[in-house]
Parts: sequence; C-alpha cells; structure tokens
Amino acid sequence: MKVLVTGGAGFIGSHVVDTYIQHGHEVVVVDHLRSQKKKRVHDQARFYNVDIRSEQFEWVVEQEQPDIINHHAAQKSVPYSVKDPLYDADMNVMGFLNVLEACVKHQVNKIICASSGGALAGNKIPATEDLEPQFTSPYAISKYIGEKYLHFYSSHYGLNYTVLRYSNVYGPRQKADGESGAIPIFFNNYLANQPSVLMAYPDQPRGTTRDYIHVRDVAYANLLALDRGENEIIHIASGEEIHMEEIYELMQEVLGHELPLFRKGPRDGDVKRSCLDPSKAKEILGWEATVSLREGIEELRELHQCVKGEIS
Repeated sequence: MKVLVTGGAGFIGSHVVDTYIQHGHEVVVVDHLRSQKKKRVHDQARFYNVDIRSEQFEWVVEQEQPDIINHHAAQKSVPYSVKDPLYDADMNVMGFLNVLEACVKHQVNKIICASSGGALAGNKIPATEDLEPQFTSPYAISKYIGEKYLHFYSSHYGLNYTVLRYSNVYGPRQKADGESGAIPIFFNNYLANQPSVLMAYPDQPRGTTRDYIHVRDVAYANLLALDRGENEIIHIASGEEIHMEEIYELMQEVLGHELPLFRKGPRDGDVKRSCLDPSKAKEILGWEATVSLREGIEELRELHQCVKGEIS
C-alpha cells in the first residue's frame, strides 16, 4: 500500500512513517521543514519539501497517486493559537481543506487524520468521543472544524476517513516546547540542573491533569487505522489522568535527584483537566496502550540524550 504522510518529518509523523515502512508499506513524506528536521525522514521514504497550503501539494498527490493520506501536518501549539489565531486557522483549516481537495480530485481511498483529544475533551473524565468539546482555544476550534469538514467530504464525495484523537503524546524526537512538550522540558531541565516551572490554577495547585501516551503506541494505532475504523473518531490514549506535578515527581525518581519546581498562573487556553476514554480504540482498532509512563521516561533516560532542546 502507498501512503502519503503530511508532516512526516515531525515528532509523531516520523514515527508513523517508520512504522509503515517497517511493515512493508511504500511511503511518501510531505513536510515544509520549517520546524522539523530532514534527518528524521526514513531513508526509504520519498520526500517532498512542500507546504500543504501550496499548489505544489496537489501536484505531489497527482504524481504519487497514494492509496491513503495520513495527515499530521498542523499548527500544534495551544498557546500559539491564542497568540495568532489567523495562522492557526490558515494551517489547520485552510491547509487541511487543500489536503481534502487533493484527496477528492485524485481519488485517494482514505485519509487518516491526527486530531486532538486533549483540546477537544468534554467536561466528563475520562472523556468519550461523543462529548461536546470545551473550545478553550483557537486550536481546539480549528481541529474540531477539520473534523466537521471530514464529515462533509465523506458524505458528499464518499471519502473514507479515520480520525485519531490523541491525548498528550511523548517520546523520542520530541521538541521541548508547548504543552505536550512538558516531559522533554522537565527532562532537559534535569540534565541542565535547572528548576522547572509548573503552570497551575489557584484551585488546582498540582497543575493541570493530562493523559500521556507514548509515541510508539500512537504509531501503531496509525498502522491499524490503514484498514480499520472507517468513518470513526477514536481516542488514542492511556485513559490514566495524572497531574503535571506527579510527572515531575516521577521524573525525580527515575533520574535520581531533586530540583525545585516553581509555580505560575495557567497559560491562556489551558484545559484544567484532560483524560480520554480509549475503550473505542480497543473495540474498533484492536488497540490499547502498552508503554507505561514510567517505562517511557526510563527509556528516555537510558536511550536518548539531549541535543539543542530536543530528546533525540
């Protein structure tokens, strides 16, 4: 099967590419490389340095004729979406529409779309896929709009899709920035013997809660979604809620020393609590998380080193 992966040089996308190739699929990568690194792209993948918003993207799809498009190219930062909602919408809505138009024009069989479970989680904990999102940031709005466009393109043009709503993903190749980057931020600070900052609400002093999932588990869900989960929205998550301070404490145990943790007010757009129900993934994809948070942090300690703000 030939799969075109947008954002395939990114943190999650590059792991998806590796997994596809390991299982014998032909892979094409499209990435504009502004925040990514070419070295992440598997040497067996064909690579195009192309922005999904450009006319060149449609040309790539025409040339390659992929069976499936796996869409990971996105503006991923909640705080940045608050700062610049126009860019967020341009990339996550207009860019995504350009991808969908190319799918229809060149008869792509299916699109697998990475979405945000954390930003779109409802008030119930753990959140199920059918809950109304909280819409606390432009990022949440743009990702939800993308899901609605998918429904339209499916009903109007017959485009098959699977939406994978991730909880907070972590693991090798992750940059130390943003909300999902809390683990590499803490990790890098420990290696540099520097204290960390905890963003916390006054009534939630241990910080916001999140549901962390290892990137290897996420990549495997993308493999299963190649031929499962037709026209479904599915949470990919551990189903375990943890305070950010608990993560810091766990990292202290794993790394073997303590450093101060300072508290500040919450960032704009921060969801106070986030935990996803992954039962639908088990039922439909036959998927469940296999890497515990402790195992993932121990892996980073044993197998990776810090290079310019990135655990690689």
